[in-house]
Amino acid sequence: MFALCCLITLLVNPGMCSHEWAVHYLNKMKCALKGSTTILFGSFTYPDDLTLTEIFWTVNPVREVETPDLSKEAEYKGRVKYIRSDDQTFFLKLCNATSEDEKMYCIRIVTDEETGKYLGYPGIELKVTELNVEVPEEVIEGNSAVLFCKTTCNFADSTKYSWYKNKIPLSESFSRKELFLRPVSSDDAGEYSCALREHKDLPSPAVTLNVRYPPKNTSASISSSGVIVEGDSVTLTCSSESNPPVHIYSWFKENQTSSVGSGQTFSITNINSRLSGGFYCVAQNKHGSQRSAAVSLTVKGVQSSAVVSGIVAGCGGLFFIIIFIILFIKKRRTDSRAEYVNQTHVTNTHLHLHLQ
Repeated sequence: MFALCCLITLLVNPGMCSHEWAVHYLNKMKCALKGSTTILFGSFTYPDDLTLTEIFWTVNPVREVETPDLSKEAEYKGRVKYIRSDDQTFFLKLCNATSEDEKMYCIRIVTDEETGKYLGYPGIELKVTELNVEVPEEVIEGNSAVLFCKTTCNFADSTKYSWYKNKIPLSESFSRKELFLRPVSSDDAGEYSCALREHKDLPSPAVTLNVRYPPKNTSASISSSGVIVEGDSVTLTCSSESNPPVHIYSWFKENQTSSVGSGQTFSITNINSRLSGGFYCVAQNKHGSQRSAAVSLTVKGVQSSAVVSGIVAGCGGLFFIIIFIILFIKKRRTDSRAEYVNQTHVTNTHLHLHLQ
């Protein structure tokens, strides 16, 4: 039975029943996030006839050269802690990992015999990485895009990630080191960062995702809000959203095929009634174009007021003519009556003289 137990133990942890020196590390490579706390561990055995007096971790050991205790090194002071479990597993807890910590870490065993020392070499290679988001140089709306949370060493396949846009966490369903956006829209533009889910306090620097798209929300407006009269000046303005910005603005009059102007603003001076109608603009960049709805331009002719003035003046003149005619007729009647009375008087006088 004892032999069977030793056989099983040897399969699980070789060396436990061999009365030999041994140190076993589960992983010979360890990836740690800069600024995080990482844990290294290994199991060990030593001959039963020796007494363990000291066990510690050391870095970059050289064979046949006495290696120092890591916890007593100045650069690690206050950053390391040793933990020994009952099953002879020895842990190293390293806080605030930096790129300077990229070394080989080994377990050193010391017993009560002068020659009873053992170094678990080769040890664990520690790599320290930062997180960086990699985005495509150019993303066009409607296409697909993949963002990567890049590292210089590999974490376990089971490692989960968190993604942030403009410092706001995205759905927990985005747990891989790749972030798939399909299809991309202009709303996806922003600042992206990533973090290990177990170290959300250590996110990557934010990187801008620049989404290119054709003009949208294009509209035209008129500067004047009152009545436009012939001879006035009017400015039309075209507004649009796009990335890159609109580089061509064209102006058209409804029912005309050729443009009547260009530029984000279109000014018309000394306007006349022939220009009344609908005007619209077309905004264009290298990804496409969009037409605005038409705005109505109504020009009131100044001749209408002149006609009114002419009619008033004409009516006034006709009134004076009528008055003149009435006065003339009245005068004629007065003169005729006076002549009649005078002739009657003369006739009566002649008749009176004749009778005498």
